[in-house]
Amino acid sequence: MSRFSLSIAAAVAALLCGVIFVTTFERPPVLSSQGGFRGLSMGDVQNPRTIPARLAANQVPEAPEAAETDGPKAHETYENVQVLRDLSAAQFNRLMIVMTEWIAPNQGCGYCHNVENMASDEVYTKVVARRMLQMTHKINSEWATHVGQTGVTCYTCHRGNAVPTMVWSTEPNSRAGLQAPRGQNHPASSVGESSLPSDPFTPFLLGDAEIRNISTTSLPGRNSQSIMTTEWTYGLMMHISTSLGVNCTHCHNSRSFAEWRTQSPPAQTTAWYGIRMVRDINMSYIEPLKPLWAQNPNGPAEGPHGPRLGAMGDALKVNCATCHQGVNRPLNGAPMLRDFPELKQVNQGPLRSADATPR
Repeated sequence: MSRFSLSIAAAVAALLCGVIFVTTFERPPVLSSQGGFRGLSMGDVQNPRTIPARLAANQVPEAPEAAETDGPKAHETYENVQVLRDLSAAQFNRLMIVMTEWIAPNQGCGYCHNVENMASDEVYTKVVARRMLQMTHKINSEWATHVGQTGVTCYTCHRGNAVPTMVWSTEPNSRAGLQAPRGQNHPASSVGESSLPSDPFTPFLLGDAEIRNISTTSLPGRNSQSIMTTEWTYGLMMHISTSLGVNCTHCHNSRSFAEWRTQSPPAQTTAWYGIRMVRDINMSYIEPLKPLWAQNPNGPAEGPHGPRLGAMGDALKVNCATCHQGVNRPLNGAPMLRDFPELKQVNQGPLRSADATPR
């Protein structure tokens, strides 16, 4: 090979190294704040150049003026009101208006209703909306261990979209992983562009597989953990880190990952409850609605049209990114629930079938 060819090859190699360095490392300066025990490098690291965009993407809409709680109840004023029956008519109308803005601002009432007969259940999204209201009530009333007093509203996930932008579905052959020719998984955005199994959600956020990669014993033949389970666990951890915009030490004391109950920050306990809350949402509310989405795989006739099922025919489910969307506290911690007390009065009783007599 000539000296000129060698020079060209060296220049190309240097260029590739430069591209790899620039695209895989954060350039200084970075912001670091102590989040755990002193002396253990348990700080949160933030890139100040990305903070303004994340803050702007997590603003909340202005709440309308509070509604009167007196007067006739919603179920006395309108037909076939099931889960919001105990609201005053004024509260009911206020919530309907904001739900339209939160979920289907371009479609309006027709996204969930036959506007010629508002009592009808013929538009399937009306049935879905009832269950989502019950889900929201359960999160706020029974999962305060994760959401605290801040709570959630429909806007926390939807943000003006009929289907939340951050959802997931089971990938084909996801248990085996998507393999490159040399056996390493392809980088995937779902796990922070790392070469880890790209669907850690099915085993951990739909199923209840144990999230652990450190054995409790070193004795031969008794170590239930493996490189495979470690990769799945790390894939979930990369997802959580990316979804919340934090690094590992936000939740973990890296000197002892296994002893998290006594040596890690409170955030790890909050995350522990959050994982179980997401499982509850997916199993109790999302999966049971799959038959409705299977009958309407592209959405209601009035739109917006788009897939309601994944490649394997399963429902589009939630994960940490669905609510957090890049920030530690969804919507920068804005207490939206405080402005919408109507969501605390959702009836949790069983829903009547769509062909039940309206009342």
